[in-house]
Amino acid sequence: MSTTPVVLTIAGSEATGGAGAQADLRTFQAHGVFGCVALTCIVSFDPKEDWNHRFSAVGPKVIADQLEAITAAYPRDQLDVVKIGMLGTPATIETVAGALRGRGFGHVVLDPVLICKGQEPGAALDTDEALKAQVLPQATFVTPNHFETMSLSGIDEIGTVPELVEAARRIHERSGAVVLAKGGVHLPGEEAVDVYVDDERTEILAAPKLGDGVQVAGAGCTLAAAVAARLALGDRPFDAARAAKEFVTRGIEQRLASDAPYDVVRQGS
Repeated sequence: MSTTPVVLTIAGSEATGGAGAQADLRTFQAHGVFGCVALTCIVSFDPKEDWNHRFSAVGPKVIADQLEAITAAYPRDQLDVVKIGMLGTPATIETVAGALRGRGFGHVVLDPVLICKGQEPGAALDTDEALKAQVLPQATFVTPNHFETMSLSGIDEIGTVPELVEAARRIHERSGAVVLAKGGVHLPGEEAVDVYVDDERTEILAAPKLGDGVQVAGAGCTLAAAVAARLALGDRPFDAARAAKEFVTRGIEQRLASDAPYDVVRQGS
């Protein structure tokens, strides 16, 4: 009988496979953990409209049914880590937040997808506020990108590493979660810098910038999923962050080209 850890992702489907649940499951597989998914929405880029997002939400009852089946199938000592990606609507957030409270996961890794492309601005704002109020307080580890770091920290502009450090510390103080704030291609210099903050340490994780200075689809999903996988395998949070950073760097280095205006991370390359 296998004792392989099980990791749950609660995320959207991205049709080209470059991000979302598809990227999460490949990341879990590459780390040797068993992945399962509760789908929250379906995103398909529109090649006729400059590759903008087309967003379709999964109904709350369907999401609840998926979560009920998954949590009934795997005991807590086998499934104790969940990674959360795009939720997309306040109704979805309410459903997921309730499921998190009911299960009591040991690790809740939140990739806080805030502005949900494909939604009207008002609906997107409602979604953002619901995520901050209902899911962020339950997170144990948060991996915001540059924009999300500004939003969660309340800092309007982050253009230097010290500013990113300050923002990450503010998010940690407000949420209590471990924070891995991603500078990505947004900060000047030759290195892609992320900042790690927990109760005891602040660390700067840096790697050479790859991808010709262009964001590569799926990097954020992959980073959070790799953190979740490493935590399920028993890593301490900082060790999980460092390993996840290396995993993403290698995936960007061996990225997959496409006819879309972006390349995609290759998990496990």
